[in-house]
Amino acid sequence: MILLRLYHDSMNDKAPQATNLKEAQTLIDQLWDVVRVQAKTIDSLTQQISNLTVEVNTLKEKLSKNSNNSSKPPSSDGYSKPAPKSLRQKTGKPSGGQRGHKGQTLRMMATPDIIKKHEITSCTHCCADLSHAPIIDVERRQIFDLPPIELEVTEHQAQIKHCKICNKNSRATFPDGVGKGAQYGSNIQATLTYFNQYQLLPYQRTQEMFQDLFNIHLSQGTIKNVLSRGADALTEFSEQLKTTLLTSPTNYFDETGLRVETKLNWLHVASNEKLTYYFIHKKRGKEAMDDMGILPEYQGYAVHDHWMSYYRYNCQHVLCNAHHLRELTFVEEQYQQPWAKKMKECLLGIKSAVEEAIFSGRSALNQAQIVGFEHYYDGITLEAKQQMPIIETPKLKKRGRVKKHKSHNLLNRLIEHKSEVLAFMYHFALPFDNNLAERDIRMTKLKQKISGCFRSEEGGVHRAGLCF
Repeated sequence: MILLRLYHDSMNDKAPQATNLKEAQTLIDQLWDVVRVQAKTIDSLTQQISNLTVEVNTLKEKLSKNSNNSSKPPSSDGYSKPAPKSLRQKTGKPSGGQRGHKGQTLRMMATPDIIKKHEITSCTHCCADLSHAPIIDVERRQIFDLPPIELEVTEHQAQIKHCKICNKNSRATFPDGVGKGAQYGSNIQATLTYFNQYQLLPYQRTQEMFQDLFNIHLSQGTIKNVLSRGADALTEFSEQLKTTLLTSPTNYFDETGLRVETKLNWLHVASNEKLTYYFIHKKRGKEAMDDMGILPEYQGYAVHDHWMSYYRYNCQHVLCNAHHLRELTFVEEQYQQPWAKKMKECLLGIKSAVEEAIFSGRSALNQAQIVGFEHYYDGITLEAKQQMPIIETPKLKKRGRVKKHKSHNLLNRLIEHKSEVLAFMYHFALPFDNNLAERDIRMTKLKQKISGCFRSEEGGVHRAGLCF
């Protein structure tokens, strides 16, 4: 009220007047009390605005992430998909089949399975009788089609005979795999496994497919049992697979979340160009990798995406540059830091130089190229340090590390693990990225997307055991 009265008086060119010093001092004290309250309010609102600004920026960062500038899958982009920004460089070639490419088309067979002859009995021009006219030539046309699919039932009859010497009955031996009175054969079981595991059909659609195509009524319990027997039969092969991967000079490693019984589990993969091993575990880090049983003994090159658990093993590490390119795209778009664009151009330039050298038959870049690329790389990281934003922290900060800008972590990785980032430049046998492991994971993620989740732990184990 005092401030309102003073403001009203000032608007009317009336200065406040005090009748005596005591009243004036009281008025001043009241004004100071109001100022103190307002100062506290301003500090509180300033802190609130600061917190809200941080929260808004954090939400903006999350919203701005997509499959082009982060490790998020394309399926997470929703309907508002970003404009395509391929990291591949243009080759200058037109799209589609290239000149000299041998096309494939349906060609007639020299020895068809069935021949149907069509006779002509009258002239198509004058209707004269041609029943006894000689055949001078035939025109051939072929239809490629599937024969009618019918269920074939084979009955095995084992003879039983009585021995007069020992007075006992003996029965002939059934072939391997014939163990019950009525059972499905190996072809049906193999087809079921193929459609469920490779073509990713859920149980219900597998049932519908067998009923529609083969008139076979399968229960979901039968499907489960067939998959279980198939996974058990591959146990020995799975162990041999792990042993072979341990001797591979380069392996690709990755992991991804997988829903099993509605709970988050992790699908781990170790693979090379010919073999792939899957392992499902409730943990993502070292505990799961130890139980998987490959990394603890592996001494070759491990290609991965810088998940810190991998660095607990004494193998040689190679980092995925596809991840770096996406993260650099995010830094460039979200924070407008020029160094990110230069680093992308640097990595892609080295990649092009390596590919050109391989195409030319060389086994390595010359020393001048290597030194030049290293100097360019180091210059970009030095420039990045100068462009890195500084986050102001309060004087009375909590214990722990000082908070840094998010792009700072990426820059530190590129500096501290330079040799692992540029491993593909030093050794042509090493890859530029970890895309092989990501491709190996993709189909299992697609199966989860189709079916929702694995309803049992056993179902997840079957998936890991039946896919190599």
